[in-house]
Amino acid sequence: MKLRRTMTTRRTLTAVAITTGLVLTVAGCGGGDDGGSKSDKPGSSAPAADKGDEGGGKSETPTEGQALAEAKGDGVTLVINAAERDAGGFVTVSGKVTNASDGLWTGGEWRGDEQELRKNGGSIAGASLVDSKGKKKYLVLRDTSGRCLCTKFEGGIESGQTVDWFAQFPAPPEETSKVSFQVGAMPPAPIEISEGE
Repeated sequence: MKLRRTMTTRRTLTAVAITTGLVLTVAGCGGGDDGGSKSDKPGSSAPAADKGDEGGGKSETPTEGQALAEAKGDGVTLVINAAERDAGGFVTVSGKVTNASDGLWTGGEWRGDEQELRKNGGSIAGASLVDSKGKKKYLVLRDTSGRCLCTKFEGGIESGQTVDWFAQFPAPPEETSKVSFQVGAMPPAPIEISEGE
């Protein structure tokens, strides 16, 4: 039951990411015939409205506002926009990662050290949530094949490119709302878990 719910959440997040990319691509390619003023301002506000509508039930709304946390290191900037507790006993953390380096960034150092995680390639599989008060560390969830319930950076991230990411974890106890998100050599990012719908 939990795996089915997790897979449904994973598919939903993937569909939202693909749809958002397509909307932004179409918006970027359209217009331009009627002069600069008409295509510049309405064109840039229309995708934002569409993006907000698509992600209304998930973490896209906080993306438009302020981030929960930001960490920089290894030539990349990691932004956390949402950390939502699911009724099924999971926490989904999501945000954006930007490659600020001069070359391709593959995320290989974020996949984790465990043998099982090596199959995940460049991904955020090595991330964890640390509850310092309860003295517990929560690792990214995996399916029965050892694949993480998280974003894989297929083909890497080009210099200057920003991509969405997510990772699912077992939920800490209800009374625990403050944890630190850690991945690779990035500094720990303190975040607060919110209750999902």
